[in-house]
Amino acid sequence: MNLKYLFGVCLLAVGINVSAQSSTDPVIMTIAGKPVLRSEFEYSYNKNNSAGVIDKKTVKEYVPLFVDYKLKVQAALDAHLDTITAFKDEFRKYRDQQIRPSFVTDSDMEKAVKKYYDDMKASIGPRGLYSCSHIFLRVPQNASAAGKDSVKTRIDSIYTVLKKGGDFSTLAKKYSEDPGSASRGGSLGGPYGPGNMVKEFENVAYTLKDGEISKPFLSPFGYHIIRMDKRSQVPPYDSLRVNITKFLEQRQYRSALAQENVEKIAKEEKTTADAVYDKRAAEMSAKDSNLKNLIREYHDGLLLFAISDSVVWNKANKDEAGLEKFFKAHKKQYKWDGPRFRGIAYHVKDAADVKAVADCVKSLPFSDWAEALRQKFNSGKTIRIRVEKGIFKEGDNSLVDSVVFKKQGAKVTKLKDYPIDAVYGKKLSAPKELGDVRGQVVSDYQDELEKKWVDSLHKKYAVSIDDKVVATVNNH
Repeated sequence: MNLKYLFGVCLLAVGINVSAQSSTDPVIMTIAGKPVLRSEFEYSYNKNNSAGVIDKKTVKEYVPLFVDYKLKVQAALDAHLDTITAFKDEFRKYRDQQIRPSFVTDSDMEKAVKKYYDDMKASIGPRGLYSCSHIFLRVPQNASAAGKDSVKTRIDSIYTVLKKGGDFSTLAKKYSEDPGSASRGGSLGGPYGPGNMVKEFENVAYTLKDGEISKPFLSPFGYHIIRMDKRSQVPPYDSLRVNITKFLEQRQYRSALAQENVEKIAKEEKTTADAVYDKRAAEMSAKDSNLKNLIREYHDGLLLFAISDSVVWNKANKDEAGLEKFFKAHKKQYKWDGPRFRGIAYHVKDAADVKAVADCVKSLPFSDWAEALRQKFNSGKTIRIRVEKGIFKEGDNSLVDSVVFKKQGAKVTKLKDYPIDAVYGKKLSAPKELGDVRGQVVSDYQDELEKKWVDSLHKKYAVSIDDKVVATVNNH
């Protein structure tokens, strides 16, 4: 046999397969040396530009957004964020939720439902089920003998009326001390089975026939008279199957059963549950591109969040020096649509505390006021002052509106026990320091950090885009 010829045929066959695959799902772009197939881009584009999306993008407009997304994910991979235990646990939790249903069949659930029915029927036994009503008179646990006798006399009187033809429901509504059932003429609903009621109640109930009324008897709660409304046996399986199935589904029984099957497979194959999930995920993803993309989307989304938090969001929040520098460089762009009052509106019991509050904070940074006031005035058992701290615009606080903004008709509601109102702070026409517009500055600083980061990623990683393949998105 000509080995060279055989080897050439094998190469040709492989080439044909690769060519066939690339023609059905070609590479749309390459990022950091890694090919991205059209199907992945198409999945992402269609999901983020569905009918309900307000700011829909064209395919051409979406390409740079997708590239930036993949660059950030690549940066996260290079930072080995996918090896962190917290990431792996979170990803597996989600991935396994998508895979787990495959480990349980409808036949498995049918067996579980039948077993539940059989177990229930066995626990109820031949005595069956019952629905009943009762008239109840409470006997307190610490009741004296005379008190118990008094209740016994009353329940006996009611029983005498019943024996003479009195209407059970009417007497229950009038005399029963079980408010829940009394309003329904004594009905306790049901059906009930063994173990649903206290022993004393159950023992009497099971001696009665339909329509029969018991003599008064004592339970740990008080005296009862029972009317048996209906005795029955457990209904046939087919009549309960749907309800039992719903009951088990609502309690996540299918998921629990699937997990049992996973652990059984792991034991049989002498491996771990994680390995069983990994294998099944690979098999299912190979057959279902939507599942493959969904799992990858979650994986990459977790990475994107982790690295964005590290490089942009959390960094901006904690970088006080950077925020201060950014604010000073862009101070002119931060304006208000009207004046603000940076300070406190407060309420005191003692007139002397009006000045004491102002003296406490006047030499401190605004950010430290709340803690200083708490320590000086409200650290003990007695709360001496009530304070609202903030940067107020007109309409935010009625006391500030009245005192600072001189708003006509501003109605200040007096606080009980704190009759003296006061304000302390400064009225500002524009932001003076970072704290005045911190939220907006943080957001803008994050935008700047992100832009610089993305620019650096474009310089670090090679990106190539096949415009011909881009033109075929959703048109193939």
